[in-house]
Parts: sequence; C-alpha cells; structure tokens
Amino acid sequence: MQRVRKVPLRKCVGCQTMRPKRELIRVVLTPEGDVVIDKTGKRNGRGAYLCPDLECLKQARKRKSLERALKTGIPAEVLDSLANQLQEGKGIARSE
Repeated sequence: MQRVRKVPLRKCVGCQTMRPKRELIRVVLTPEGDVVIDKTGKRNGRGAYLCPDLECLKQARKRKSLERALKTGIPAEVLDSLANQLQEGKGIARSE
C-alpha cells in the first residue's frame, strides 16, 4: 500500500483562499526586522502568504492584512517590489 503525501495548505492574506504552499509567495519578517520576499520558502522569520496575482496584493494592501499577518508596518518600496515581481511573472519562480 502506497502512502499518500499530504500537501501543506496555506491561506492567502489577500483573497483568503486555501491553496497549496508551493503555489503561494511567502513574504517574511526576518529576525532583524526586514520585510523580504522569500523565494526558497525556508527563510527564518514570521511569514505570510500571497497568491501570485496582482489582485490579491491589491486586496492585501487595501485591508492591511499583510501588515497584520506580519505584525509590523511594511515599507511601500517592499510592496512595490512585490507588485513589480508579480507583473513580470517572477512571483511563482522558486529555487529549491
């Protein structure tokens, strides 16, 4: 009998839908206090997840749900950088 591996699910802070962790972008508040985009999904710190969709980012910005999830204010340049990556389609690229 084969074991079926469970797929970890996470909730997007923008649209509030549960999706597989690999399909989402992780934004991390590092122990040093920086807010960065985690391409590996393994970086230390408090994380929040977003769909690789510009609309989800807009909703998260409007509701301030990303700030609430990370429990800190997020600089506009980090949000703009995330928006640029989503527009260019780089948001879903992950390095293992």
